[in-house]
Amino acid sequence: MSTRKHTALPKAQTLIEALPWLTRHHGRTVVIKFGGNAMIDEDLKAAFAQDVVFLRHAGLKPVVVHGGGPQISAQLDRHGLVSEFKAGLRVTTPEAMDVVRMVLAGQVQRELVGLLNEHGPLAVGLTGEDAHTITATKHQPRIEGELVDIGRVGEITAIDTGAIEALLADGRIPVVSSIARSEDDGHVYNVNADTAAAALAAALDAETLMVLTDVEGLYEDWPNSDEVISRLTAKELEKLLPELASGMVPKMEGCLHAVRNGVHTARVIDGRVQHSILLEIFTDEGIGTMVVPDADPTSKGVDA
Repeated sequence: MSTRKHTALPKAQTLIEALPWLTRHHGRTVVIKFGGNAMIDEDLKAAFAQDVVFLRHAGLKPVVVHGGGPQISAQLDRHGLVSEFKAGLRVTTPEAMDVVRMVLAGQVQRELVGLLNEHGPLAVGLTGEDAHTITATKHQPRIEGELVDIGRVGEITAIDTGAIEALLADGRIPVVSSIARSEDDGHVYNVNADTAAAALAAALDAETLMVLTDVEGLYEDWPNSDEVISRLTAKELEKLLPELASGMVPKMEGCLHAVRNGVHTARVIDGRVQHSILLEIFTDEGIGTMVVPDADPTSKGVDA
């Protein structure tokens, strides 16, 4: 009996450590951008689904937003279509857009919904096209001073949270594919999933935005140091943006947009770590990098 008591004690301590964070986040919306290695590795996928279901049963309202870069590239390859990137965004021809739509809504989303629903009738998949959830216009990035046409890539102009809020009110977990309806030309647009997650987090007045990546967080002085910045304000992040690697820019711009538009915290966490979401939300240390609004008196001393 004493041995059993002894081995169970750390479990109780872990649960007690989570208590203040459970209290703080109860009833709040959490938007999670699912991406990187966590989308490819079977064990990480299963752990991600467990984490999201845990959040839901712990009284939070998780919303999952996903892209599908690796899966899209693989499918384009099968169709003999070239994957080309400009300004960090996928050049999306009308033919490529058909593949993007098919992969995101028909493959990645279905798999994720299936994994979540192994734990109960919880997840419902939708795309930004459904119920006008995400509306966009054609995005033309500026490269060396010139506007460049990269095809069916959208810039978000409006978010309608009605369908997502109805699902959350019904106790469901919305799983949103980053495709948008067009505001003006009848097309469908591919939108960056980091940007979509940030826009949804702001529109839903979420407590937090979590972005899964393949790095530990934002590094202090990469590549000279692998020291991760654990916490920074919106202003501090804005100063760092021009120095960041191109893959981190949409993630960190998304975090900046979120905290400047009512989201309390935005976090970039390492999706290669099993249960990284739970570690970030429910432990005193947290992991990854947390972005907070400027001069937010309520954020003092809150590091999870």
